[in-house]
Amino acid sequence: MEGGIPLASATPTLRSAHPALVQLALAVGGFAIGTTEFATMSLVPDMARDLQISEPAAGHVISAYALGVVVGAPLFAVLSARMAQRSVLILLMTLFALANGLSAIAPNYHAMMLFRFCSGLPHGAYFGIAMLLAASLVPVNQRSVAVGRVILGLTVATIVGVPLANGLGQAVGWRWAFVVVSGLALLTAALIASYAPRDKADSNASPLRELGALKNRAVWLTLLTGAVGFGGLFSVYTYLASTLTEVTSASSHALPFVLAVFGVGMTIGNLVVPRFADRALMPTAGFLLLYAALCLAAFPFAAHALWSITLVMFLIGTSAALATVLQTRLMDVAGEGQRLAAALNHSAFNTANALGPWLGGLAITAGYGWTSTGWVGVGLALCGLLVWALSGGVKLRR
Repeated sequence: MEGGIPLASATPTLRSAHPALVQLALAVGGFAIGTTEFATMSLVPDMARDLQISEPAAGHVISAYALGVVVGAPLFAVLSARMAQRSVLILLMTLFALANGLSAIAPNYHAMMLFRFCSGLPHGAYFGIAMLLAASLVPVNQRSVAVGRVILGLTVATIVGVPLANGLGQAVGWRWAFVVVSGLALLTAALIASYAPRDKADSNASPLRELGALKNRAVWLTLLTGAVGFGGLFSVYTYLASTLTEVTSASSHALPFVLAVFGVGMTIGNLVVPRFADRALMPTAGFLLLYAALCLAAFPFAAHALWSITLVMFLIGTSAALATVLQTRLMDVAGEGQRLAAALNHSAFNTANALGPWLGGLAITAGYGWTSTGWVGVGLALCGLLVWALSGGVKLRR
């Protein structure tokens, strides 16, 4: 027993639906989210020209999306406490489709900022509730695998969706990339309506009960593990383009290839690691943090040759499976606040997305060079490992 409820009942089982079809439907939503989140970064120059603003100003639309994720995750999780999971997921994907459709026709910078903020609102709650639903359809000892398959939509987006969206933007205009994402979101809503089980809302659920998860120290430690430990990956990823140009002396054409290899690493990690997590959850999380620290430590040395930096980025990508492992950990410790805890996991990783680049930028500005982001990443991964150790201590005392 952990978090006040038996582990076997942490995610109620609904076996009437075919798990693989439901996982596929949910992964399509992850593909849509991953495409819009990462492709927007590559479309910033085109948006800047069309909206007649500077590139730094256009880059603020990415921050607006991330802010929407942080705000929307707990908001939707709490407000939807008394709704069935299937209904909430359809609603979230419909709102996501609407916000991305509006992004495609944004007439000016301020409207674009608003629509990108709105696009981010469903992100965290969608992934959190989708993973709870996926886990509820399989035995307890297969939860991490089910969660990993939902995340596959996002990782595949970094390999396929982002290049296609970028190519579409270059060919017919950046606005069409958001049109495609909107269409994918509507497709997801239709697939969920067709294949997800018609679950019933919990009559005992309430926003106050969801907020009860915030009283649990193990929940906060798990969230902090992701918010800190995952920051190292983003520290390196954010400045990869400049590192390839300034340190590796690679052509600008090498960046899409290296990013695709990184995405392949993320995909393989989410296929392989959850199988170990279902056998030994917390040890797997600790191993991933230590493994990430070692890979990030290799980055400064590997950055001087294209083959070696590509290999290391692949290895760093595999460590992203930490998100899946911590999501399952939250199912164990969140008690009756499952939705809020699951959604907050994505707020935590967006915090890492802000923390890693900020600290990496400080190191570069201080004159330590582009490869210093690797050492920043090592520090963050080891700090995450320390929080993980504290989280394990809480578990042992219980």
